[in-house]
Amino acid sequence: QVQLVESGGGLVQPGGSLRLSCAASGSIFSVYDMGWYRQSPGKLRELVATITRGSTHYADSVKGRFTISRDNAKNTVYLQMNNLKPEDTAVYYCNADILDHTLRREGYWGQGTQVTVSS
Repeated sequence: QVQLVESGGGLVQPGGSLRLSCAASGSIFSVYDMGWYRQSPGKLRELVATITRGSTHYADSVKGRFTISRDNAKNTVYLQMNNLKPEDTAVYYCNADILDHTLRREGYWGQGTQVTVSS
């Protein structure tokens, strides 16, 4: 079994900051790409940021405010969110491309963590 567990969500005022974490555990042989997505009520899940071997990518809506990083030794990906806006309110999901011990490679999703930006 492979699982991704997210943490760090919560309620924050506009302009505030929040740091999300997502740790992968289980029968993991290797972790490749990792990323963060979010979904608001009535909307499709959208890409927020991804991090690969040599690059990062951000949605235009968060560029300059969010930073994605990873700790490969801990199989953990982070999302530092600064200058949060009400429109950032959503459930945030982490995703990881993982090769397990049976040599099966597939994408996994975390359970989601709620981020609410409100005054």
